[in-house]
Amino acid sequence: MEQSKSKRKWIVILFGVILLSGGLLRWGVLQPYLIPSPSMEPGIAPGDRILVNRLAYRLWAPTRGDIVVFAFPKDTKRTFVKRVIAVEGEKVELRDNKVFVNGQAIQEPYVKPGDYPPYGPQVVPKDKVFVLGDNRRQSEDSREWGLLPKSYLLGKAWLVYYPFPRVKFL
Repeated sequence: MEQSKSKRKWIVILFGVILLSGGLLRWGVLQPYLIPSPSMEPGIAPGDRILVNRLAYRLWAPTRGDIVVFAFPKDTKRTFVKRVIAVEGEKVELRDNKVFVNGQAIQEPYVKPGDYPPYGPQVVPKDKVFVLGDNRRQSEDSREWGLLPKSYLLGKAWLVYYPFPRVKFL
């Protein structure tokens, strides 16, 4: 009996999300994106479809840990998905396969294990963020093309909605 209540609860929640998403999609608040590369594995995989809140960074600043969609600085017609690692005023450094922000190693349970080269230290200037893919070995990110201007942010990733077995809030 408890299991059927739980199942009904999730069906109601999913139905609510679908209804809410439909209205918000119509107003341009939520926008769907297809993930084409493995740069955000294991949390977001190639072929996943995500919904992105396009109002997020018009209302508040990005924070460390946010998964963001942005216009690629080298070709603004392309969009990328990465994780914010450091924001303005923070010092970021990668060494010994760990990320340090302001001298402290940050906990990153979402990162795909593997070796990656050192970077920094570098202080993030005003109106920029430092972004990395969760799959550091297969990610083109701030280590290669520099710090991301906040004006390039298109939105905050909110939900993996397809394929259905991978549905989850981000």
